[in-house]
Amino acid sequence: MMNKTELSMNDFIGIVNKKLDEFFIIQYPEDLFKSMKYTVMLPGKRLRPVMCLESCRIFGGNYLDAIPTACAIEMLHSQTLIHDDLPCMDNDDFRRGQPSNHKKFGEATAVLAGDALLTFAPQIILKYSDNLSDETKLRVLNEYFQYAGAYGVIAGQVVDIESEGGKITGSLDDTLKYIHLHKTSDLFKLAIRTGTIIAGADDEKLEIMTEFAEKLGLAFQIADDVLDEISTFEALGKTPGKDKDAGKLTYVSLYGLDNAKCKLACLFDECYDIFKKYDIDSQVFIDIIEGIKQRVKI
Repeated sequence: MMNKTELSMNDFIGIVNKKLDEFFIIQYPEDLFKSMKYTVMLPGKRLRPVMCLESCRIFGGNYLDAIPTACAIEMLHSQTLIHDDLPCMDNDDFRRGQPSNHKKFGEATAVLAGDALLTFAPQIILKYSDNLSDETKLRVLNEYFQYAGAYGVIAGQVVDIESEGGKITGSLDDTLKYIHLHKTSDLFKLAIRTGTIIAGADDEKLEIMTEFAEKLGLAFQIADDVLDEISTFEALGKTPGKDKDAGKLTYVSLYGLDNAKCKLACLFDECYDIFKKYDIDSQVFIDIIEGIKQRVKI
C-alpha cells in the first residue's frame, strides 16, 4: 500500500509555496490579482495541499501530478478565509497576523477576489494537470465542486452564521456536527480524497481515507474552538474569543473546554487506529496530528 519515497511536511510546504507564487501572474485589473494572491500567499501551514500531496504519495502516486490540485485547494481555502473575515460574517481585521483582505483592499475587492479564487482554482487543475487522464481530471473537479459549494463548505458557513446568538431551532448536537463536517471536514476530505484519486487507489482505499479525513477534520475544528477560548492573538494570528462574543455554536460552548479536549484526544486516537489497522505509514500525517496536539496542550 505504501510508497516509501517520503518527503517531509516542510518539503511539501516549500513546493506548494513556490508553485502558488508561480500560478499568480499580476495583470489587469491589478488590484484583483493582488488581492487574490495576498491571502493565498500569507504564511501558513498549508495543511490541505500537504494532505493532498501526501495522500497521493502514500498510495504510490507521483505527488508531482497532484500539485495543481493541491494548490487549487489552497486557493479555495483562502477564498473561505477572505469571505469568513468580512464584516457581514465573522468581521475579523486580522488573518495569520496580517490585515484581513478587506482591510487591505476594501470590502468590494475582497468579495470579488474570493469569487475569483473560487473559479480560478479549478482552471489551475485543468490547465496544469498534464499527466492526468481526462477521466481523472473530471473526478477531481467533481470532488472540488461537491465540497466547495452548496453541499459543502458554503452550507457549513451558512449554518455557522445561523447559529450565532442561539438562533438554531433544532438539535444543537446535530447542528454543531453539521457545521464541523461541512465548514472544516469537507476541505480535509477534498484534499485527501483527490490525492488518493490521483494516485489511482481503489474505492476501498478511498473510503478508508475519507473516514480518516472526516475524523481529522472534526478534530481540527474542535482544536480551533479550543484555541479560540484559550489562545492569544500572537499564537492565532487572528482575534481570539470572537466565537464566544458572537454567541457562536462551538464544541466548547456546547460541551465545555474539558470535554472538548477529551473529544479531541479520542478523535486523534481514532485517526491513528485507522492508519494502524490498514498499515498506512505517514510521518507527515503524524506531524500534523502531533502539531495540533501540542498547540492545544493535550
